[in-house]
Formats: sequence, structure tokens, C-alpha cells
Amino acid sequence: MGNRPAELARAVRSAFDQEHVAIEVVLVGNGVPGDWRPGDDPVFSDERVTLLRLPKNVGIPAGRNRGVAASSGDVLLFLDDDGWYRSPRLGAYLRDRFSAEPDLGVVSFRVRDPEGGRGERRHVPRLRAGDPERSSAVTTFLGGACAVRRAAFDAGGGLPEDFFYAHEETDLAWQILNAGYRIVYDASAVMFHPAVLPTRHDMFYRYNARNRVWLARRNLPWPLAATYLAVWVGMTVLRERKPSALKPWFKGFAEGWRKPAGPRRPITWRTAWRMTRTGRPPVI
Repeated sequence: MGNRPAELARAVRSAFDQEHVAIEVVLVGNGVPGDWRPGDDPVFSDERVTLLRLPKNVGIPAGRNRGVAASSGDVLLFLDDDGWYRSPRLGAYLRDRFSAEPDLGVVSFRVRDPEGGRGERRHVPRLRAGDPERSSAVTTFLGGACAVRRAAFDAGGGLPEDFFYAHEETDLAWQILNAGYRIVYDASAVMFHPAVLPTRHDMFYRYNARNRVWLARRNLPWPLAATYLAVWVGMTVLRERKPSALKPWFKGFAEGWRKPAGPRRPITWRTAWRMTRTGRPPVI
């Protein structure tokens, strides 16, 4: 969003530091003026950098979709401006994995704290998240710490732009799985990011609930959709309890039913069973 030029320069430089791979960088300024420049660092003048200015903040999924449309690579990596890659061999490692595994759709990275902390459980996209050093098959991925095969991204229909933020990766992940691809959490593929607690505010609760309803309406067979939403209503009431959190959450839940969810593409029961065998049935 144009407010962290030093961190952004570090992120871009970490991409260009990758060895033995061709790299292009698309910088998406999400809600920036037409004359916006990312900063004075020489790395922004590299001919491999494409600058994409969006005058309106269109949200995370739409911003990433615009970046994908402006790129040409076979493998897409999404990196927020305050993250970076420490290893210069990550790019070659990912290239080799995707080349060797044609059904591999997404690699979700391990997020490491540069201060040496263990990391946050929410950055491990599975139910048993206690050991971030254990790789495994998963059913979703981290939007800002991942690599996606372009063919899988296209097969999944891209990120749902109306979501603005929250659960957009899961919407795409379910469609990528439904297209026959695999998603893995790879602990050896590392992105560094400062430890930041998730912000909890009215808009967070509203979008979180609204997008869960849209996620179910768009992607799940109706029996699974009903179960999924019932489970999340129960979990939210037990977790949050405070009226200050529950009021905007239920407001967003109602909005998810009242407003259009976008095209409905329910996953097959076979895909649902694959997800269950992976360890996360699409009801939680």
C-alpha cells in the first residue's frame, strides 16, 4: 500500500537474489496515486520490475489477481511488502518441485520469525499445527507465503475478488483441489516475516463471517455447506463470547446470506473425501 518502502526494497531484493531461475517482479500498489513510486532504492529501477498502480484499494484478492494478469511466469509467488526470502536457493527448489510433480498445484511456505520465535500456529494451514517443521499435504495455503502453479491458479478461477480479504485463499484452494491438483505445506520452503498479532476489529469479524458463508455457498454441496456453517457458528460463540465481537460477526453472517456469493461451483464428493483423508474435511 506504499507505506513501507524500506521493507518493500528488502522483499524485492530477496526475490532477485534467487539463483539459477528467471525472476520477474510485479509491484502492485493497491490504492496509490497515479504518480506513486515505491521508493528511492535502486532495486526498483531494475528492468525486471513492473509497476502496477491501482488508484483504488480493491482488496487483497483483486490486487493479487491484477498482479497475476501482469505477469508471465509459470509459477506465481505472492509476497507481502514486509516479508522476504533469506535463502537464494528457494526459487530453484520450487522450480524443481513443480517440474517433478505435475499434479502439484500449490506450495504453502513455512513462515519464520526473524527474531527466532517459534512462529504462529495460524501460519501452519492444518488442524494439527503444533509442529511447524513438519511438512504435509494440506487443503488450503497462506496467501502471502506460497507458490502456485499458474495452470492450477487458472483452473481454480483465480482469487474471489468480492471477498476483499479473509478466506479468499481457501476458496481458490478448494477449486484447485477439485481440479485434481495437490496442495502441500513445505517446511523447507521458508519466508521470513515479523511476528504480528492478527488485528481484531469490527471489519475483521464482519468479513470473516460473511466470507465463510460465501465460501460455503460457492463451493460446498448443500449438506456439507449447512454442516460447515453450523460448526463455525458454534465455534465462534464458544471462542469469542463477548458481544463486541459476536455482534459484527453475526451481522457479517447475515450479510453472507443476503448478498450474492458469486458463481456456485460445488466441489465433488470425491474431492471432499480427498480433503477428509488429508486431515481436514470441509466441515471445519
